Amino acid sequence: QVQPVESGGGLVQAGGSLRLSCAASGRTFGDYAMGWFRQAPGKEHEFVASISWNGVGTYYADSVKGRFTISRDNAKNTVFLQMNSLKPEDTAVYYCAADDSGIATIYSSNYDYWGQGTQVTVSS
Repeated sequence: QVQPVESGGGLVQAGGSLRLSCAASGRTFGDYAMGWFRQAPGKEHEFVASISWNGVGTYYADSVKGRFTISRDNAKNTVFLQMNSLKPEDTAVYYCAADDSGIATIYSSNYDYWGQGTQVTVSS
């Protein structure tokens, strides 16, 4: 199994950028698809982006397409979420999750292991 741990959150002005990292312990990290989800206060948990075990397959929510980029470095057991052109509506706790199928998916129910989350706040 893997244990995801997110980092890189913080406070940024609208239009700015942040790069989230998710380090996952475990020798089989490269077998897992990885996903990013977020939850804003009073809102549903929502999918942001996902990447297959080999980095070939990626999916993005429409709300972040063209602004966010997911990538991974299996040698470092880490997945990244580069967030550009941030908007106040991107404010949320961002969670990293691992899916042992290895196939990128948008469905949170497919993910087996979750991190504790990192706060991203975008000021207007």
